[in-house]
Amino acid sequence: MLLLLLLTNAFVLLPWAGAGRIIGGTKVKAHSRPYMAFLEIKSGSKPSWCGGFLIRPDAVLSAAHCVDMRWRPRVTVILGAHNIRRQEKSQQRIPVVKRVIHPQYSRKDGKNDIVLLKLKKKANITGNVQCISIAKENERVSAGDLCTVSGWGQTSKKEVLSDVLMEVELEVKNEEICEQLSSNFQCQSMICVGDEDSKKATSHGDSGGPLVCNKKAYGIVSHALKKNHFAEVFTRISHFEPWIQKQLKRFSRKAISCFPFSD
Repeated sequence: MLLLLLLTNAFVLLPWAGAGRIIGGTKVKAHSRPYMAFLEIKSGSKPSWCGGFLIRPDAVLSAAHCVDMRWRPRVTVILGAHNIRRQEKSQQRIPVVKRVIHPQYSRKDGKNDIVLLKLKKKANITGNVQCISIAKENERVSAGDLCTVSGWGQTSKKEVLSDVLMEVELEVKNEEICEQLSSNFQCQSMICVGDEDSKKATSHGDSGGPLVCNKKAYGIVSHALKKNHFAEVFTRISHFEPWIQKQLKRFSRKAISCFPFSD
């Protein structure tokens, strides 16, 4: 899946080799995560894939490293999918017309790893396609909180992309764990997540997918730490919420509502 760019203290997931993997997860009920987006990315001769999530009918959040390429990629968002290898009637394929990468994003150390994608047309909100709320500026998760990550990535190092959406439950860890593993870890803008038993992970990806806690997106899959393959770094959405809202206003001056996902 995603190739690994080895850094001094961490490795960042590179997008051009794939979308990532869910290890130790389970299949989700079809269309039970209607906010999930599958990103098809074409730059040069080789396609790649990433995850993302719908936060407004015209906007998807993902990781900047998914679309930060030398040649401007053509990105298509697929919404309403469960089995990505089938043309399900529920699926909506919408091209991306604008990508807004955070101005302080650093490919070298994975800082500010966030991108907002503007869709060519608004998604049709249905039972299979819905938005998810994002954490506000003052909202944070705490160590010990259990959250989930969904994706279509590999289920083991030897597997190919999963046909159907998978999900894994991970625990928010004490920030000191990631600080000890990487000098690049920033508490303010990153979340430390992992599994003490080393049986569950998204270590090679699900890049761009959401860390969902209590039906709200708090993080974005960013990168893993090389000294502990099951200590992972997620972009902290609450830190970037003011920036996200500013970009959404630029997308459309009119307020666009989207009733958030709920079970």
